[in-house]
Amino acid sequence: MHIAITPTPEDASKLAAKIIIPQVKSGFRLGVATGSTPEGLYAELRAAHAQGQFSLEECTAWALDEYVGIAPDHPERYRNVLRRELVGSEKTGLKDENLHTPDGTAADPHQAARDYEAEIAPGVDLQILGIGADGHIGFNEPTGSLANPTNVVTLTAQTIADNARFFDNDEANVPKQAVTQGLSTIMKSGQAVLLAFGSQKADAVAATVEGAVSAFWPASILQYHLNAIIIADEAAASKLQLTDYYRQTWQAEYPDLPLSY
Repeated sequence: MHIAITPTPEDASKLAAKIIIPQVKSGFRLGVATGSTPEGLYAELRAAHAQGQFSLEECTAWALDEYVGIAPDHPERYRNVLRRELVGSEKTGLKDENLHTPDGTAADPHQAARDYEAEIAPGVDLQILGIGADGHIGFNEPTGSLANPTNVVTLTAQTIADNARFFDNDEANVPKQAVTQGLSTIMKSGQAVLLAFGSQKADAVAATVEGAVSAFWPASILQYHLNAIIIADEAAASKLQLTDYYRQTWQAEYPDLPLSY
């Protein structure tokens, strides 16, 4: 695991883009996340595409998760969110038919989860991740199995409260279940790049990086990933104990990828 501590979320987004863009080529399989955290990164990818430096035209994108039972035309359906962020020649070049998401509208969401797991195998080349305040990645909530494939989960009260801002600040409007890539699915990615911003993520980042691997902090499974990068701003990294060492290690191993832009 490599830890990058940046001054601001904007610096973190630029750094993530500089990690991702050189790797993308025809046939690349990019795992994509939703929520507010990756919005700055996606803006960087769109800017690079506009400048002719980056394109997902011949690539596929694979969503981490999708709400169960959300209307197909709902603006917060994750497929629609990712369309707005990434799909089209005026954005990143990603074709709509190359955007893969779990079917949250399926009559049997458990079968939809099994279907998505079969479709995404053997994993993506690079998975973009955010992290919840309770340490979830995707919608893998605390105490779920560390070995789960793509599955149906019931969202915690914390997650529902956190996501209410996308649903008119009304928790009653937030779907209560989701289909999510499981932790074992995420671990099959060739590389995982996790972004974390804000003091509300500090406990989760500390547990992920320096705590024991535990289902209580699902993101801690990334300690076993052979190529995971955690990019946190100063606030999200504020409870880490070895920050000086992480900065030293990053500068030694990634001299061409500065922490500040």
